[in-house]
Amino acid sequence: MDTHTRLHETISALADGELAASELELAFAALDTDEGRQIWDAYRHIGDVLRSEQCGHALSAQFDARLASRLAAEAAPEGPAAHAETLLPLSAAIVPPGTAEPLEAGPLAQR
Repeated sequence: MDTHTRLHETISALADGELAASELELAFAALDTDEGRQIWDAYRHIGDVLRSEQCGHALSAQFDARLASRLAAEAAPEGPAAHAETLLPLSAAIVPPGTAEPLEAGPLAQR
């Protein structure tokens, strides 16, 4: 997975409250970049729309039934490891192995 995609996934997980504690400092550092702030703003706007009754639109009463039917028709995965992709932590995607992480001397790392 490329760094750009991993950055999006990390910021999305942060916005959803699902980011591992070990990734928080790096995610906050990413938010200090122009690209990171743009990604955060996009996810924040998406969340605002999804939660809004004004901006969003109501789904039809049959939506749940149609979705369940389509999901039931899909083939089940062959196994948990059949298509699993090994993901490196975001820090490994940005910082080459064997080099110090740029934030290791930060105030959060000293706790």
